Amino acid sequence: MQHVQRMSTAASLPTERHDWTVPEVEALLNQPLNDLLFRAHQVHREHFDPNAVQLSTLLNIKSGGCPEDCAYCPQSARYDTGVNSEALLDVDTVLGAARNAKAAGASRFCMGAAWRAPKDRDIVKVAELIEAVKGLGLETCVTLGMLKPQQATQLKNAGLDYYNHNLDTSPEFYGEVITTRTYQDRLDTLGAVRDAGISVCCGGIVGMGEGVPDRAGLLCTLANLPEHPESVPINQLVRVEGTPLADQSPVDCFDVVRVIAAARIMMPKAYVRLSAGRKELGEAGQALAYFAGANSIFYGEQLLTTPNPLVDEDRQLFDKLGITAGASHPH
Repeated sequence: MQHVQRMSTAASLPTERHDWTVPEVEALLNQPLNDLLFRAHQVHREHFDPNAVQLSTLLNIKSGGCPEDCAYCPQSARYDTGVNSEALLDVDTVLGAARNAKAAGASRFCMGAAWRAPKDRDIVKVAELIEAVKGLGLETCVTLGMLKPQQATQLKNAGLDYYNHNLDTSPEFYGEVITTRTYQDRLDTLGAVRDAGISVCCGGIVGMGEGVPDRAGLLCTLANLPEHPESVPINQLVRVEGTPLADQSPVDCFDVVRVIAAARIMMPKAYVRLSAGRKELGEAGQALAYFAGANSIFYGEQLLTTPNPLVDEDRQLFDKLGITAGASHPH
């Protein structure tokens, strides 16, 4: 009984913090799993309906040809992965995909383009796509690479709800994965997005060879931003043939669940999205992730270039778990 009481007290720590330290988060990640899950689930229940999961659909609107050297990415022009460089999709094609996503139950439509940084003329075209998708009654999100402040403002004026720009890993491990843009470049883009009044979608990848201190460093950086990201995608590395990380050892399911639980505790009002690599977790791993505080997924058979669980599989799992598809707003 004393043990349960101690855990309840831990769970009632201040809900919004921006002063986490890496050793503190390492200790959080290294807790006995039951203790970590108990605390994370309590925090989740305090702020969200624990049986509701928000559905987003991701469309690749411009694939391949990216000049960056992100070691996990099949869209880099530096690696031979079978992904061809293609032009930006037209409005009709994007609208068709958005209508299908909405009909399948998605409430947010995300569009990704493989650019290091969009040119101003690219922003004009993407703004048209945002306005068109917004007209269907869907939330909009784009990920286009690095943004200048005026570009972020243009996207906001077009009706953009979310901008995705992941930090990927800790500042210390970052150079092992990417050398063509700095960590500060990423933080500057997040600042421009926030200053423009767009909600921030920002997370990272587990399983790139990083250690627990790096996972703690990523979570610290996210939670210590002036405002917590509204959406925090947690990706499991999808090993793609032709990329430098193709032969990386598979990450343990419980490591992914631990990161999700810590993200929920540290950023209690964020949507924590179980993102790339979800297929590899299997049903039991996904169920644990939902218990740990994941309350958003990418829904549909394809992410940018990697497979995702089939829509029917997700519906069947939701039925088994008693989960409802739909956004539950933080309280």
